[in-house]
Amino acid sequence: MFRFRQICSHLFTGLFFGLLLVLPFSLLFTQAFASDLAKEQRLTEQIADYIMDGEAVYLTADKHQFLSIYMEAEAQPAKGTVIILHGRGFHPNWPKVVYPLRTGLTHYNWNTLAIQLPVLSNDSSYYDYLNILHESHPRISAALNFLQKKQQQNIILLSHSCGTYMGLSWLLKNQHAGIKAFIGIGMGPTDYGQPMLEPLALEKIKIPVLDIRGDNDYNSVQINAPRRWKHIQQAGNPKSEQLIVEDSGHYYEDTSDLLLQEIVNWLDRL
Repeated sequence: MFRFRQICSHLFTGLFFGLLLVLPFSLLFTQAFASDLAKEQRLTEQIADYIMDGEAVYLTADKHQFLSIYMEAEAQPAKGTVIILHGRGFHPNWPKVVYPLRTGLTHYNWNTLAIQLPVLSNDSSYYDYLNILHESHPRISAALNFLQKKQQQNIILLSHSCGTYMGLSWLLKNQHAGIKAFIGIGMGPTDYGQPMLEPLALEKIKIPVLDIRGDNDYNSVQINAPRRWKHIQQAGNPKSEQLIVEDSGHYYEDTSDLLLQEIVNWLDRL
């Protein structure tokens, strides 16, 4: 009996100290894949007071307040509202892609709402961001609720780069939330040496989808385009399209007006 108790005691002690060793590492792992709220706060402070076009609106998701920028169409009633999701590590007033679209669409009778997505440190990779896709879900839902309270019905979800992963991830879980169409700009970017882990599940998205990219876009965006189009066609929506913007890279530095026009033309065809 004594020997039995001694063995149990050693086992309990080993398990106890084992947990002490494992617990901190598990906590570190969890923290490593939580978004960087301090960085997000710095981004907000840098841009919130300098928004010249549109109105800063603070929405709340999971008890966290985040910045969004709402801008009404020049002529009312508007055709609808476009929710805009920025690329990796950026913000809702980012001068490339986001600002030209969130302001430019208003000239064509679309309201816009650009929202702040979760961000990580500057050295974070594509694979790192896959671990925080779920953190974007309550923010996109909060944006949609904000617009629905304004009685806005024709709501489009538009995303760029890493924002396409977040937008699609949310959309797959909220197919009946009221989004009328999805626009993915530069879909499926990855970092060098990090192949895409699985195809984008575009065959499950039944609303109209616009897959648009530059002809000089990232390699991963280009080589996976045929597979994306095959999956889009499998979804069976005749209004879905795949388009290329000539002389354009991933960030449309000198061709944002061409990107805007292609998007507007597609929206008018819906």
